[in-house]
Amino acid sequence: MRTISENKCFGGMQGVYAHASEATGTEMTFGLFLPAEAEDRPVPVLWYLSGLTCTHENAMVKAGAQRYAAEHGVALVFPDTSPRGEGVPNDDAYDLGQGAGFYVNATEAPWAEHFQMWDYVAEELPRIITASFEIDEERQAITGHSMGGHGALTLAMSLPGRFRSVSAFAPIAQPTASDWGRKQLGAYLGADESTWLAHDATHLMRERGFDGEVLVDQGASDQFLDLLRPEALAQAMAARRQPGLFRMQAGYDHSYFFVSTFIADHVAFHAEALWQ
Repeated sequence: MRTISENKCFGGMQGVYAHASEATGTEMTFGLFLPAEAEDRPVPVLWYLSGLTCTHENAMVKAGAQRYAAEHGVALVFPDTSPRGEGVPNDDAYDLGQGAGFYVNATEAPWAEHFQMWDYVAEELPRIITASFEIDEERQAITGHSMGGHGALTLAMSLPGRFRSVSAFAPIAQPTASDWGRKQLGAYLGADESTWLAHDATHLMRERGFDGEVLVDQGASDQFLDLLRPEALAQAMAARRQPGLFRMQAGYDHSYFFVSTFIADHVAFHAEALWQ
């Protein structure tokens, strides 16, 4: 692992690091904010998964999460959204290929060789950060925006006991029934739609739910509402009687202005679970 940058931030340290990934077969870059408490002891960690077209940098510089993470003594991890580099396949469209990994393990050509983002986020990167930094692997939570909200919800419900809480900003809530999902899941996982269900938050909510609290914020003026299908997830949460809260936020769109408005609520929500 090599250090790209480290900057003092709210009494802690905002770092950017790169490493050779076995999962993707490429160099991967991630951001990590460590609060001041990490100088003395392992601290809880909140994972932030970003959306389409993003890198590790978008949420790191736009969400304003470090201020609140510092207040609660929580680390933040900002992974990249896909493998990148020479030889990594791509697509002319913004919603497939580099910047659009969808947090799945691809099984189809040309994606399968490098697009193993589930294994990277669920297994490899957690091993790296807990081995290299003062991170308490027993106290983890996860959040994300849009495609990252999809990833946060599916990872949390598929890995029981891993995360103490999960939240999402405008998640792609039912990709198997949306043009933002069917295209990508078909490309990455193939034509057998039964394999897609493991990456559909609404389906997972109906079938198993989450073993903790859930918080979802959705902008009511989001320009992508028809693609996100938030009503399907809200209905599944209600039908399952899932502990948590689904909030429609009047006037807010899909941008980081929306995320930064409510990020304090989400960090506090996770901190409460992480410090129990």
